[in-house]
Amino acid sequence: MAKPASRVAKIPPYLFARIDKKKEEARKKGLDLIDFSIGDPDIPTPEFIVKRMQEAVADPKNHRYPSYEGMFAYRKAVADWYGQRFSVEVDPKDEVVALIGSKEGIAHFPFAYLDEGDIALIPSPGYPVYKVMTLLAGGVPYIMPLLEENGFLPRFDTIPEEVLKKAKFMFINYPNNPTGAHANDAFYEEAVALAKKYDFVLCHDAAYSEVTYDGFRARSILEFDKEKRYSIEFHSLSKTYCMTGWRIGFAAGNREAVQNLGKLKTNIDSGAFDAVQWAAIEALTSNQESVAAMRTVFQKRRDIMVDGLASIGIQVPRPLATFYIWAHVPKGYTSAAFAEKLIEEKGIVVTPGSGFGDEGEGYFRISITTGEDRIREAVERMRGMEL
Repeated sequence: MAKPASRVAKIPPYLFARIDKKKEEARKKGLDLIDFSIGDPDIPTPEFIVKRMQEAVADPKNHRYPSYEGMFAYRKAVADWYGQRFSVEVDPKDEVVALIGSKEGIAHFPFAYLDEGDIALIPSPGYPVYKVMTLLAGGVPYIMPLLEENGFLPRFDTIPEEVLKKAKFMFINYPNNPTGAHANDAFYEEAVALAKKYDFVLCHDAAYSEVTYDGFRARSILEFDKEKRYSIEFHSLSKTYCMTGWRIGFAAGNREAVQNLGKLKTNIDSGAFDAVQWAAIEALTSNQESVAAMRTVFQKRRDIMVDGLASIGIQVPRPLATFYIWAHVPKGYTSAAFAEKLIEEKGIVVTPGSGFGDEGEGYFRISITTGEDRIREAVERMRGMEL
């Protein structure tokens, strides 16, 4: 058999694929696993969205190829949502493109902008797709460390000017996966100013913008770049409406960036299923009561987990957004070693911070996408461990 392309060798094992293997081994031993590893909401998709999907699936008009860029009705719903949520004007005609989940758009964006050896500015710890797809596109990732002492925000003043001059784009992600951190207005203003000065594309992964607590409201990068000269934003309905399996999202912002991504996609996929787009329209144009209900559920879980961890000696910040808890591993352990210990000894699955980049070493991530009783049980299982 022919050898695979050398680029395949550059791909590290996908983080959650390794975790799945460990989980399978534990289950074979009969362990009752409490799984906090993946950000996959256990809350069902709201019934009104499911009903609209059922209606759309039954309509033969939706059984044919969809449009590459997404139905105009869907792109219009996205634009209207931006206007209502962020007071930002987006032209649905050429400033919005439908995605098969935001991961798909994020993964393809480097291929639309990077030539061999071009630089991309990548946060670490961060969503693994940013770095991996930069490498596959032939680019060079320049790592921006997200350090606790900086509130898990990159320090732009530490990036060498020669790197900034060569950069084609920068990924930022707030509210942040995996740290749960949020960004303030000054950060966004500085990011836009930097993109303007060095003429690169600012890519904001805003998948968690609606998963917020205690009255906090996340911002869109387009609020700070209203003319959309430098910014593109990636969104997903997965977290906001508990639709992870539906695979629907969108990118919006700079016309050229949106069109370049769309042009690439025409040669890769055939668009998102129209029935899913109709369901997404229903979600985006609803009264958003389901989003408020989702926030209430996760905020209560956040409090139970943070207070429970504190009771056993693990102090963690109380995040204002995302459904992730980012915690230090106990002294004497690496991230991976502690995660393995939890699986093997307590049947608890967490994600080692090192899986999100070298700068994630020393931490582990808990996803509170499981019920309150299981969160309490996990804390009790951990009680008495040497931490």
